[in-house]
Amino acid sequence: MKVSHIGIAVRSLEEAGINYASLFGDKNSHREIVEEQGVEVLSFPVGDTFIELTAATRDESPIAKFIEKRGEGMHHIAFEVDDLQAELDRLKASGVKLINDTPRKGAHDMLIAFIHPSSFNGVLVELCQRQ
Repeated sequence: MKVSHIGIAVRSLEEAGINYASLFGDKNSHREIVEEQGVEVLSFPVGDTFIELTAATRDESPIAKFIEKRGEGMHHIAFEVDDLQAELDRLKASGVKLINDTPRKGAHDMLIAFIHPSSFNGVLVELCQRQ
């Protein structure tokens, strides 16, 4: 298991992207829309990890709801695993509250699933697996 990325909820990728590009440089950034999640992401590599700026593409997306309730800021931390479904099954069996029981499509051609913040001291945790 390793840290894959840190997700930051933003209202505008353009505005936030300028700020983060000044910090990290823009030469290796990656931008994509994840239609299933209703988001657009702009990722900056930082060592073996990414900082993932995430903006809503529709009002009912989880990111739009998060920003409406809490404002911009850190949204989640993501850990890459080798077998996402096996990890979800293991965590569920141990009493961890899952948001997603099965993997879904995410950015960077990854499968993803979220764990409820109540299981990890208020932190939204994402597990992801390369396809």
